[in-house]
Amino acid sequence: MPVPEPASATPPAPPVRLAALLAREELGLRLLAGSAEVSLHWVHTSEMADPYPYLLGGELLMTAGVQLTDPARYVERVVEAGAAALGFGVTPVYDTVPAALVEACERLGLPLIEVPPRTPFTAVARALWRLMAEARLHELRRVSEAQQSLATAAARPAPVPAVLGALASRLGGRAVLFGPDGTESAAAGRAVPPEAARALADLAGVVGPRPGGPASASGDGGGLRLAAYALGGGDGLTLGVATERREPGDHTVAGVAVVLLSLLTAPHRGADVTARDTALVRLLLGADPAEAAGALGPGPWTVVHARGGDGTPFAAAALAAALGTPLADPGPPVRLLLPSGTAVADQPGWTLGVSAPAGPDALPAADAQAARALRRAEATRAPLVRHRARGLAGLVDPAEAAAHARVVLAPLSPVQAETLRTWLSLHGSWDRTAVALDIHRNTVRQRIARIAALLERDLDDPDVRMELWFALGAGSSAGTGTGTGAGR
Repeated sequence: MPVPEPASATPPAPPVRLAALLAREELGLRLLAGSAEVSLHWVHTSEMADPYPYLLGGELLMTAGVQLTDPARYVERVVEAGAAALGFGVTPVYDTVPAALVEACERLGLPLIEVPPRTPFTAVARALWRLMAEARLHELRRVSEAQQSLATAAARPAPVPAVLGALASRLGGRAVLFGPDGTESAAAGRAVPPEAARALADLAGVVGPRPGGPASASGDGGGLRLAAYALGGGDGLTLGVATERREPGDHTVAGVAVVLLSLLTAPHRGADVTARDTALVRLLLGADPAEAAGALGPGPWTVVHARGGDGTPFAAAALAAALGTPLADPGPPVRLLLPSGTAVADQPGWTLGVSAPAGPDALPAADAQAARALRRAEATRAPLVRHRARGLAGLVDPAEAAAHARVVLAPLSPVQAETLRTWLSLHGSWDRTAVALDIHRNTVRQRIARIAALLERDLDDPDVRMELWFALGAGSSAGTGTGTGAGR
């Protein structure tokens, strides 16, 4: 049965093992029965014949046996109260620990320690408080280091997997981000048994944004400790964590991860969304593209095509946020529309193709420019390639250039024209052209040979290459197509 997790701003004081208290030589404590691996949460001293009503559980109960008349019954009541261990002080009432008390503790599994006459009970209590303070300081330091690690991960190029990886590393387990439908969107850390994976998915289904649902829950499955946390933003995302054990500060560490993941996966909304939706509605209702684009702003605009990312559903949104635009198509490839004044720089993990600035009526041409720039970037293994300006070709009247291009390129099909464009842009490299077009290098050779035959030109001649390159550029910028050609 999943148990809702309590909220906690700081980790509570962690318990201390009895073994750590026994290791303090100045106390002179001696274990007479039970295990030294029990956890002590506090110390309580009582000389009541029945201390049961005054115990909370988890304490080291200290007594000198002033009213100890029935050791067996006394130990039974201490165990029923949930005390972690019993400390018995010899003198002034007893010179040694009663054998019946030792036997009862052995039988019921209650750890029993002997406190020598030279050690006051307050010294034992003070030593335990000091150990707990040291443990709390260690836990606070661990939580602080984990918070810094998570914040650093959130600033990396692939922030969502990085945060999950940092969380899994700090907790020594597995961290999973579940989508609204319960499937794994991303995960990091060590693999867990199938039983634990199923139990974690089930636990993640318990929490969520529904009214009255818990924000977090914990449970067990497959021999592991499980916890699930609903992310903010109302998109139904859930963080699941599976670990071998649960430390007091783990809930705090997971809470930091929840905040970061909520910010990283939340949709960016605001005035930009209204403008985008307005433009989309106008296009769907048949408005002129220039009129619809006007709803987004005066322009001009830059189109960016991108491939890469971290493989998560949030990669495109993270790239759009990095480039400062809400206008993104997740693709593939990812396509983004940016105001022309926006600086486009390399983005780690991404390959980008960037168009020249264009007005609303020239956005389709800019989209084609960005696509070609991306292909060139992939072929040359460059992180970013920009569409190059037309240079000297701009000195020629566009209409005359387009008419010349139609004549020169008439024998070619669109596929052949694009092959020629790519091959020329890559300086006649068979391998790079094959990569850019995603075809075999022999296919490139065959197409170029066929193109040379159709054009009746020597493609090794630099003057011919220059003329064809200008023709291809003039035909593209004018929006003209090539002829049907004579096949591929």
